[in-house]
Amino acid sequence: MQMKKKEKDFYLKIRSDIKLWLDENADNRWSDYILLAPDLFHLLVKLMMDKEVPTSKKVKLGAAIAYFVSPIDLMPEGLIGPLGFLDDIALAAFVLNDIVNETNPQIILKHWAGDSDILYTIKNILANAKQMLGLDVYNKLKNRFKL
Repeated sequence: MQMKKKEKDFYLKIRSDIKLWLDENADNRWSDYILLAPDLFHLLVKLMMDKEVPTSKKVKLGAAIAYFVSPIDLMPEGLIGPLGFLDDIALAAFVLNDIVNETNPQIILKHWAGDSDILYTIKNILANAKQMLGLDVYNKLKNRFKL
C-alpha cells in the first residue's frame, strides 16, 4: 500500500528537517536516534494499514502517529528542532515493543524500511529512553499514554 499524501509529505518534511539540522549538529549524541524518526514514522503508518495487525494495536499506532504529527507535544519540534523528535521516537518504540511482544514480529520486519535491525533498535531506544528524554518527560510520556 502507498502512503497517503499527507503522511508522505510529513515523512519527507522530517527527513529534510533532520538533514538540515545534522549539517549543523552532526556531533549531537542523539543524532543516530533522530535519524530513525522518518523510518519509525513510516513503519507506524504501514502497520496501521496492515490487516494482520489487531485493532487493539491500531488504536496505539494511531495515537503514536497523531503524536508524531502534532505540533503540541512534550518536546515540540517547532521550538527545539529535530531534538523534539526524541519523545516521538520513544513513544514509537513503546508502541512497537507492545506489538512485538503480543503479535508475530514478522509483521514489523516486513514493513521496516530502515537499515538497522528494527528489533534491536526498539530495545536500544527503550534502554536509553530515560536518559534521552530526561526523567520528567519520560514519566509524562509513559503516564499520558499509559505505557
